[in-house]
Amino acid sequence: MATLPAAGPERTLLGHPRGLFVLFFTEMWERFSFYGMRGLLVLYLTKHFLFDKSHASLVYGAYLSLVYITPVIGGWLADRYLGGRKAVLFGGIVIAIGHFLLAFEGPGGNADPFYVQFFFLGLAFVITGTGFLKANISAIVGQLYARNDIRRDPAYTIFYMGINVGAFSGAILCGLLGELVGWAWGFGAAGVGMLAGLIVFVTFKAELLGRAEPPRPEHLRGKVAGLSREAWIYLGAIVGVIACWQLIQNTALVGTLLGVFGALLVGYILWTAVRHLPPVERDRIFAAMALIVGSILFWALFEQAGSSLNLFTDERVDRTFLGLQVPASVFQSINSFWIITMAPVLAWAWTALARRGWEPSAPAKFGLALIQVGVGFLVLVAGALAAGDGLTPAIFIFLLYFFHSTGELCLSPVGLSAMTKMALPQMAGLLMGTWFFATATGNFAAGLIASATGAEGAGAAQITDVYTRVSLVAIGFGVFMLVIAKPFGKLMHLSTLGQDDHRLAGQDVIGEPEAAGTRLENELKPQ
Repeated sequence: MATLPAAGPERTLLGHPRGLFVLFFTEMWERFSFYGMRGLLVLYLTKHFLFDKSHASLVYGAYLSLVYITPVIGGWLADRYLGGRKAVLFGGIVIAIGHFLLAFEGPGGNADPFYVQFFFLGLAFVITGTGFLKANISAIVGQLYARNDIRRDPAYTIFYMGINVGAFSGAILCGLLGELVGWAWGFGAAGVGMLAGLIVFVTFKAELLGRAEPPRPEHLRGKVAGLSREAWIYLGAIVGVIACWQLIQNTALVGTLLGVFGALLVGYILWTAVRHLPPVERDRIFAAMALIVGSILFWALFEQAGSSLNLFTDERVDRTFLGLQVPASVFQSINSFWIITMAPVLAWAWTALARRGWEPSAPAKFGLALIQVGVGFLVLVAGALAAGDGLTPAIFIFLLYFFHSTGELCLSPVGLSAMTKMALPQMAGLLMGTWFFATATGNFAAGLIASATGAEGAGAAQITDVYTRVSLVAIGFGVFMLVIAKPFGKLMHLSTLGQDDHRLAGQDVIGEPEAAGTRLENELKPQ
């Protein structure tokens, strides 16, 4: 398919369809709400409801893992029934409801079960709404362009910057309001941000040129047991909210489900590869699965940001700036600052290296990412040890997030690109789903690691010991990936990538090989 059928006259802004900027601002406000709430989550649990740090960290990990699982279901429902536009609109409404439920903070304390249930219900609404919105708004961006449109990659870069602008501003504004004015103000601001995104999306929906509408409107309106299929989907979402409400309170069950479904998913992919694929394609699936395992370790360490690192910053970092104490949640904006700053630098570096034939392969970049996330923790440990019994200087938090952010840029867009390149067309969606399932698993593992740093009576020595051990594991695995990068490349059959994309008669081309830095995919934020 070389071109996209026109669904209406295209009006442009800065050379791009105006619909891109509608999606830019909608996603910017959604990420504003998501990261604004994320920065407050663990602090709210430990300071307002008096959860112990270990329990709060497990809730955080379970919440993030569910956030990354539900888009698989929401994407499938949009592709088959709703269409992306209806899915995004419904998801945004559900997310906003969730944030406003979180704003019912009550008197606090560990003897306040009624408002604790309000809190968990709010999280369940956010999880379910994100499932409908996150994957589908990203997909609509691509639907505005033909596959051979040279504006496609720059469009995703623009969209990706909107994600980080929202994450940066949400962490600051919601953090300041939540910690200095009141928790309800912080969560309420997140809800207002989501409403702002919905207003933009609804007001300017005509700029989407009819894209992302239901694939079969008549089928969607068709009645089943007296209700339209669309109504049944929305009722099913309410059931999903109830399920998430229960799961988020049973973190052990979330871990068990992740393990069982993960094993079934990996087993099915490997069985399919061994039984049905030719040798080259089978090798590539094996290589993709190895990269996916590496991503689990990366996200397990990277996602300490909202849990253990957030608590560490709150309790053990000197946050005084110009005589004022900066709330710990505001430090959650540093990652987005470094991403916005360093993404163009790395994109230029990869392109420059590619011209000389020196660009690292995907396994090498994964190795670099793991080394950097480990080095970030070692830098923080060094700062904490140097400070002794005093507070760790804030510069060490800035440095930690610098290494974590550059590591993210080495892994996330590269992994997304590698998944699409190494799978046959009929397995591309399954492999991409496995990639995001691995992200969910990594987020749950992040909660387990964070709970170890927040164990009852844990002091600075125990926390730095945990950080040191996990960082050495990451660095060791990263070095191992660098060592095996060249033979690993043979398993990926890099020399033939892009030459055999028409692997099955009648199938579209999966994609051409390119410098990973030129494709900054919009899903870079997990976030």
